[in-house]
Amino acid sequence: MAEKNVNEKQTFVVYVEDKPGVLNRVASLFRRRAFNIESLTVGHTERPGVSRMTIVVNADDMTARRIEANLYKLVNVLRVENVTHEPTVVRDLALVKVRVGSDTRAQVLQIADVFRARVVDFNNDSVIVEVTGTESKVESLIDVLRPYGIIEMVRTGIVAMGRGPDAPAISPEFVSARVPEEAVAR
Repeated sequence: MAEKNVNEKQTFVVYVEDKPGVLNRVASLFRRRAFNIESLTVGHTERPGVSRMTIVVNADDMTARRIEANLYKLVNVLRVENVTHEPTVVRDLALVKVRVGSDTRAQVLQIADVFRARVVDFNNDSVIVEVTGTESKVESLIDVLRPYGIIEMVRTGIVAMGRGPDAPAISPEFVSARVPEEAVAR
């Protein structure tokens, strides 16, 4: 199969030790190499002391391999997975506060229903809609709500998880300075 040279959104799942300064080191790596992070989410995992980052960046496949190898060089990085071409469940969450009046309230509520979004706050002048789904679904809802008047919006960023019963192996004895052969060989 031929190597892709086209930039595409690459999604990395990075397991790190839950310690102060780790996020700064990861962000600094991207800054130093002039890679623009499209989305970055961080949260706790099922393992105490381990956090999980989902990082989305525009890059070709060769650059993605370099990013993966450079992430492995960082202290406190336990495992890196590029899940771009793997079967994954990818989700984004947004809260959108929309201006409503007595004449538009029913329309906005109907739009929320069509997108399977939830209304989480409701008053005379506005509603807050919560939507979870693919990035394109969230974008579509925002586009449809825009003419009504978006007052405020916040998004979580992309989170991704591989499909199937297997979980990534994160060895407690992992030597974070050693780059796994598969990251270099790809």
